[in-house]
Amino acid sequence: MKAIQFKSFGSPEVLEHLSVSKPLCDSDSAIVQVKSASVNPSDVKNVSGHFEHTVPPRIPGRDFSGVVVDGPAEWLGAEVWGTGGDIGFTRDGSHAEFIKLPVGALVRKPANISHEQASAIGVNFVVAWLGTVDYAKLVQGETIAVIGVSGGVGGAVTQIAKALGCRVIGIDRSAPLAESPAARLIDAYLPLDETTQQRMKELGGADVVYDAVGGVAFEAALGLVKRRGRVVEISATGKRRVDFDLIDFYHNETQLLGVDSAKLGVLESARLMAALVDGFESAKFEPPVIAHRYSLEQAREAYETVAGGARGRVVINM
Repeated sequence: MKAIQFKSFGSPEVLEHLSVSKPLCDSDSAIVQVKSASVNPSDVKNVSGHFEHTVPPRIPGRDFSGVVVDGPAEWLGAEVWGTGGDIGFTRDGSHAEFIKLPVGALVRKPANISHEQASAIGVNFVVAWLGTVDYAKLVQGETIAVIGVSGGVGGAVTQIAKALGCRVIGIDRSAPLAESPAARLIDAYLPLDETTQQRMKELGGADVVYDAVGGVAFEAALGLVKRRGRVVEISATGKRRVDFDLIDFYHNETQLLGVDSAKLGVLESARLMAALVDGFESAKFEPPVIAHRYSLEQAREAYETVAGGARGRVVINM
């Protein structure tokens, strides 16, 4: 089969488009013919050597959508989707014509969206669901401030929060793309600058702050939350170590929650992917905007596009 593989860490230049052995099925697994697979910033970081547990040579790629072509009879021909913090890292990933998965990781994709759309959902919606539903316990009627609302995770958080019946304040350096679901769903937009905290206070503050930027935005995130509010952190953009006023922090009784979807393998992620299906089939959730499409042969260019900070999702169609 054809695949993208890296044998050493580095820039997208290290990616090779080559022929490798097609994975073989066994009693506990299934083979999925990949139709589409998105490229995430974590895929680019993986190729660069950011994750210590990745051992090359490795086929990268976390998110996918495709068709089961080998495995249990009841799954043959099924259209499935998935993601995982292990595929592309400790097991070969989705940027290939075929991928081998544990049977327990198989989840039927929503029937009303395409493979291309389905492949662009996994990482963003899984980490969004973990942070809002599982960890912060966001409930109807609460206000959530989403820092990084214009990005993939921020857009997913916005959709989940609105489906729960919450008010969403979007915060970013620039407003969401006009055609994106986030642009239509947010109740207010605030630029991320020196006025953000004051303007958020005028809006009543936030019960939950979902900070998809972190690092340089961390102190601002702490300043947006109400007493006994929850702050969710998933990243450390531009600044790994941060300073903040500890007295203000404990006087406010703020809860600080770290979320790392990379800790969820494809088996563990299957529960969350299954939970998302109804949201898409009932049109509570919309698939993200696909901004760039590439063939497998153009995967290096796809990675370069993501590395360059492209807005909207980047997808490889096999």
